[in-house]
Amino acid sequence: MQEKPYALLNTIDSPKDLRRLKDTELLQLAAELRQFIIDEVSCNPGHFGASLGVVELTIALHYVFETPYDLLVWDVGHQAYGHKILTGRRDIFHSNRKYKGISGFPKRSESEYDAFGVGHASTSISAALGMAVAARQKNEKSRHVVAIIGDGSMTGGLAFEGLNNTGITKSDLLVVLNDNNMAIDPSVGAFNDYLLDITTSQTYNKVKDEVWRLLGRLSKFGPDTRGLVQKIENGLKAVLLRQSNLFESMKFRYFGPVDGHDVIYLTKIMQDLKNIPGPKLLHVVTKKGKGFKSAELNQTAYHAPGKFDKNTGEILSVKEDGTKPPRYQDVFGHTLVELAEMNPDIVGITPAMPSGSSLNIMMEKMPERAFDVGIAEQHAVTFSAGLASQGLIPFCNIYSSFMQRAYDQVIHDAALQKLNIVFCLDRGGLVGADGATHHGVFDLAYMRIIPNLVVSSPMNEEELRNLMYTAQLHNKGCFVIRYPRGNGIMVDWRTAFQEIEIGKGRKLKDGRDLAILSIGPVGNRALRVSWKLDQEKISVAHYDMRFVKPLDEKILHEVFTQHDKVITLEDGTIAGGFGSAIIEFMVENNYSAKIKRLGIPDRFIDHGSMQELHKECGFDADGIVKAIRELIKTDG
Repeated sequence: MQEKPYALLNTIDSPKDLRRLKDTELLQLAAELRQFIIDEVSCNPGHFGASLGVVELTIALHYVFETPYDLLVWDVGHQAYGHKILTGRRDIFHSNRKYKGISGFPKRSESEYDAFGVGHASTSISAALGMAVAARQKNEKSRHVVAIIGDGSMTGGLAFEGLNNTGITKSDLLVVLNDNNMAIDPSVGAFNDYLLDITTSQTYNKVKDEVWRLLGRLSKFGPDTRGLVQKIENGLKAVLLRQSNLFESMKFRYFGPVDGHDVIYLTKIMQDLKNIPGPKLLHVVTKKGKGFKSAELNQTAYHAPGKFDKNTGEILSVKEDGTKPPRYQDVFGHTLVELAEMNPDIVGITPAMPSGSSLNIMMEKMPERAFDVGIAEQHAVTFSAGLASQGLIPFCNIYSSFMQRAYDQVIHDAALQKLNIVFCLDRGGLVGADGATHHGVFDLAYMRIIPNLVVSSPMNEEELRNLMYTAQLHNKGCFVIRYPRGNGIMVDWRTAFQEIEIGKGRKLKDGRDLAILSIGPVGNRALRVSWKLDQEKISVAHYDMRFVKPLDEKILHEVFTQHDKVITLEDGTIAGGFGSAIIEFMVENNYSAKIKRLGIPDRFIDHGSMQELHKECGFDADGIVKAIRELIKTDG
């Protein structure tokens, strides 16, 4: 295999090697690092545009700060590919997001350079503040802590909570705001407009350039440096009150905006900022997808494009052509538009995931009735509650793992008040290469314990449509519909709507030896297995329960009356989930049966393909067959 042209990058096995370079060599290193990311991600899919956009910033951070003693906290983690490559993982980067390979996000157990595990947005400032306070408590006066927040993360409420608390602690913390005007989709909201005002203000940038020329010579002023900085800040306040007051009101010293792709300039700025005490915010402007034309022009598609041709930019992922089942998210998006055309009270809400959830379909056709609220799950739920309190029917679409962040709002603002909100949990269950931070495996367990909540999961696309239809009918209350990432099983999925009786499951197959109770699309696998076992004279009954709450008690009485061996199957946690609910029913009704629960074991599951992860958890086809055989053998 021909060696790739990474002459300088191949000499960097740790940031110590990086810091031996001349600053003029950083330009070549940036070009090689960017090309390395393009070469690797084009054939091993992952998050692409965000990491391309921070190549120079990543190099500058490791060049100036003494990592790993100095702590870097990346937010969100998918912008950290360059960081991983420069910190000893270049030669194993080909295993990124693969089973037993390195994680697509910073992970403390993976490297001493990964100061904090990050997968969800807006966590960096709070975590970094904790580290800065700890350094002060431990009298580690030379330790620097940096939070790098970007890709829309500053729209999250947690980021502002961190900023607010940092200001009063007076901790030595540097926040680098990587402003690329994007999350997965373009960033939205008043704060985004505020940053745009700063970056486009001619008056501001003229004064800023003069200021940075002075700051570039800070080291020459010795003990008078602090006084000079204060004079500069006072001048900025007088001339630029509108632009500077937000961060300064939180007691941060604000610097910027600066060009995030000028690596030499960034190193000089950061070297100066190391000597300034207290909370500081450096506003860095970058372009998501920088250096790869297709990614620059179509930043949403190249956030995580799958395989692509690195020469032409053509995305090579399989396109839907009408001959294969659609993705569940697209069934949701098209169905929501159909329902909204029938019911004028329906509105759609998503926290920064319009393309990921396919709410963008409604946003294009009914822009006044669909809302992207930014990376703000708590707000999304309470905003939906406010809409519902006035008679509208919000379809609030949040990825399952992100809904964890809005749990109190679901309880306090929605369920407690019995409001008619439809929570559509996309990416329910295992999600593959994104790994432990994104697996939506806890939702069935944490939702089923909340009063006034209907919790459902469709077995296929037709059931998804019918559950969505049912949920928007009059006075259905808080209604959860949970479905997986990826494609369904039906090519012809646009069926006529039918109401589903709440709490009503269905019997799919008779059997005498054992009964399988399943929830969600994983039931399709169980059904195929049960039909196949008929050829071996093993007779398995199968029930699609549809609802975790309320349970179909009529079906359960039938099952426990006729069967003393039962398997429960879910793509969710065994602890507290669907299987636990079945056992609770059995005990409360004085039944006795041998039950085997198949699902996610009581541990965090790492990344890998769906097939690999299902096998690891024991509910691939072979795992289901094994469980059936073992349960039947218990007769002796």
